[in-house]
Amino acid sequence: MLDNIESDYNCAQVNDDLPQLIAELESLRTKAIGGMSDEIEQEMNRVENQIHFIKNKCSLH
Repeated sequence: MLDNIESDYNCAQVNDDLPQLIAELESLRTKAIGGMSDEIEQEMNRVENQIHFIKNKCSLH
């Protein structure tokens, strides 16, 4: 789990980090099928934000 992605994120790590974040998001979505707690929703939002940040920072669309 990537906890803290900063504005100086190194895009050379994207091939490792992005699949990890996507897998984490899918895992959270699976957990949310039975009902989404506030904690799961917040964690999903955090991971989605990190994915969007990396895609924007590294010009991936």
